[in-house]
This record gives sequence, C-alpha cells and structure tokens, in this order.
Amino acid sequence: MSVKIRLQRHGSKGKPFFHIVVADSRARRDGRFIEKLGIYNPITNPATIELNVDSAVQWLNNGAQPTDTARAILSYKGALYKKHLQGGVAKGAFDEAEAEKRFGAWLESKEAKVLGKVEGLSTAKSDAKKAALEAEAKVNQARIDAAAKAEADAKAAEEAANAPAEEVATEETATEEPTAEAEGTEETQA
Repeated sequence: MSVKIRLQRHGSKGKPFFHIVVADSRARRDGRFIEKLGIYNPITNPATIELNVDSAVQWLNNGAQPTDTARAILSYKGALYKKHLQGGVAKGAFDEAEAEKRFGAWLESKEAKVLGKVEGLSTAKSDAKKAALEAEAKVNQARIDAAAKAEADAKAAEEAANAPAEEVATEETATEEPTAEAEGTEETQA
C-alpha cells in the first residue's frame, strides 16, 4: 500500500479550498484519508497555508510520497528542509540543537519575506487607490472646465445675438425718426 500526501478539494465552484491529507493512493481524491495535516487556501494573496510540520516530516520519513503541489507546499512551509536537517543529525554532521537553530532562522527569514510581500501588496493597493482618485479628480476638473467654457460660449453667443438686434433697433428708430420729421415737414408745407 503506497501512501500519498496530497490535496483534498473543498469549497464551491470557482472558490477552491484544500485540505492537505495523507491518504492511500487508491482512495478517491476527496475520499477517505489517514490523517489531515493542514489546510491550503489559494484564493487569498498570499495564499493561506496552515501545516503541521512535525507530522508532515514524520510521514515523509515513513515513506509517504507527496504530489507535485503538495511537495511545493511542504517546501514552502519548511517540512522538506526540516527532514533534510534531521538527515544531517542522523549522519552526525551536527546535533539536534543546531538543527532546530537553523530551522528557526530559516522560519524567521521566510516570515520576513511573507510580511514584506503583504506590506508591498498593501502599499501597491493604496498607491493604486491614490492614483485612481487623482485621475478621477482630473476628469472631474476637466468636466467642470468644459461646462464653464460651454456656459461662457453660450453667454457670448447670446450677447452677440442681442447686440446686433439692438444695433438694428437703433438703426430702425433712426430711420423712422427722419420719416416722421419728413412727414411733419410735408404737413407744414401743405
């Protein structure tokens, strides 16, 4: 009987959520399993992974074979590195305390990288939000300027339309007055 460390899918369509399990290779993907080692949520950024590293290392030492994705997860969380360090302890290259010290240092550096990524994502999100607000402010200002220009043009056109009408009206009154005077002179002459 071969034992695999693999993912068991849960979650709805388009929103996967996985359990990391140890199962018989003949069992169905989402079927019976021997032990649950942790969870993996690929939807979050960065992906959420909770893993019992000691159990995973014990199963690896017992001969369980991880699938490709499970191997990547085990590597990411340090289970494969811890197994490697235990191999060094077994060969006598260094003692158990040194192995734990090295693993602790590796975990700290890994956590720092993950925190750096989270901070980078949050600053990128805030920068994108600022840029979107600035672009929206520019668009709004352009819209206000265009409306003001259109209003000014309409007012100028209205004044231009009224100005010739006034000039025509003064010309008409000027032409009417002489005719009235001319009529008056004609009446006096008659």
